[in-house]
Amino acid sequence: MATGLEGVQDALLAIAQGQTKLISAVESISQRVSSLEKTRETEASSKPNGEAPSPVTTPLVSGYVQTPPLLQADAGVVSPSSPPADVTKSNFSNRVVLTTYPKQIGINPLPMEWGAADPVKRGPVAVIRSSSTIRRRNAIGAHGGSYSVYYALALASKELDPDHKPDFTNTEPAVNIGPFPQWGDPKKIVAMDPWGHQVPWIFKDLMDKEGVDLRPTIAITKAHMKLPELEESVKSGRLVPDGKICLNSTGELAVTKFAVEPVWYLPGVAERFGIDEGTLRRSLFEHTGGMYPELITRSDIKVFLPPIGGLTVYCFGDPAKMSDPSKKLALRIHDECNGSDVFCSDICTCRPYLIFGIEEAVKEAQNGGSGVVIYFRKEGRALGEVTKYRMLIVYNARKRGADLASDYFKRTENIAGVKDMRFQALMPDILHWLGITKIDRMLSMSNMKHDAIVGQGIPILERVELPESWIPADSRVEIDAKINAGYFTTGHRMTEEELKAVQGRIWE
Repeated sequence: MATGLEGVQDALLAIAQGQTKLISAVESISQRVSSLEKTRETEASSKPNGEAPSPVTTPLVSGYVQTPPLLQADAGVVSPSSPPADVTKSNFSNRVVLTTYPKQIGINPLPMEWGAADPVKRGPVAVIRSSSTIRRRNAIGAHGGSYSVYYALALASKELDPDHKPDFTNTEPAVNIGPFPQWGDPKKIVAMDPWGHQVPWIFKDLMDKEGVDLRPTIAITKAHMKLPELEESVKSGRLVPDGKICLNSTGELAVTKFAVEPVWYLPGVAERFGIDEGTLRRSLFEHTGGMYPELITRSDIKVFLPPIGGLTVYCFGDPAKMSDPSKKLALRIHDECNGSDVFCSDICTCRPYLIFGIEEAVKEAQNGGSGVVIYFRKEGRALGEVTKYRMLIVYNARKRGADLASDYFKRTENIAGVKDMRFQALMPDILHWLGITKIDRMLSMSNMKHDAIVGQGIPILERVELPESWIPADSRVEIDAKINAGYFTTGHRMTEEELKAVQGRIWE
């Protein structure tokens, strides 16, 4: 018979097993009660007077609370006895999981060893709050980044079945990539899941046997790209159709695309920014409106899927050449600018540099190397389009005033409080994931992007600025202000006095 420490361990194991059985029983009862609630609601809705039954009280366990009742008339709000006939009733039970805690009864997160070279040892990212997965989660947040809100709307409006699980048949990546040594280095990749494109296949047994809902965070496909400027590029002789990369006289391009959702390893993100993990968690919690309380209550969970935009990689030529150090690589890192990139506003150089970057990437691929353009969703220097329109209020302020290059960043700081919130510290992760170890031609003038990449141990052999002929007249304010602030140029860097003479177009 076991004695001493072994006896204590056996007793604790028995208690844990008992608690697990208890939780399973409570969960079974809760599901049964939820089913009864829906049945009663259906029966009530079929009655002539539309009377609804009183709500069923759902059993509570640690970490759960009941949905609060509607505010009554004495609180200043009149609650109708029944909802309007055209209002869709909730498919949620009366239980709400507000937060969870480490070692809470029934909580059993899947193991996660960030940076492990073996994906099975590393473990999957589990963040879905479905009944089959909520107790096994090892990540905070939600899939889809900023689009997770639309997912919630689809569920609330019953456009999406809450029990739906994706069918991943024939969705394998269009090309193979990696693994590379960087995938197993917790210092190299902290802002994405390096195994995110292979989740349904690496962890198929776990998904099938335990019913855990796991989703990819990376997708890889092939496509064609058509931009009106590229037809002109062919006509002018800058691009030459080869039938493989530049397909025809219209400048149509063959491209491999990699879409990536952000997945943050919080200790690594904190280290990149030179802050402690606790400060990062508190700031993320406070300044997302308290959306994610587990940032505070679950210090054991180190992975966070933030509600922000992701990125897309556009690779021209053979993707395998991106990681081949014997091949030349031309790279453009581009941050989103809807006004210019999509609608061709001439107040900045964003679309011209994007088109120039695509051209140069294609030419490098046609010369036997690799061309890559990486597009980050960081609208308006990550300040957002409303702030930018205030910059477009900043733009508004510029166009109502003298619109001088010398005031360019001052206008931004007056509105946003900072010049730029793109914080390029996390940007190099995608380069590590692609296996890139050096950049022959960096198609960017940004000092922040350059410093972030070189700081992560990836050398840049040549920096290529946007040619003068590509710069719209009204964007001189932007580009000259940036050059004065430290952007790369082989040309003249204006003094403060010279900068005051650079003026953009004023509203008529």
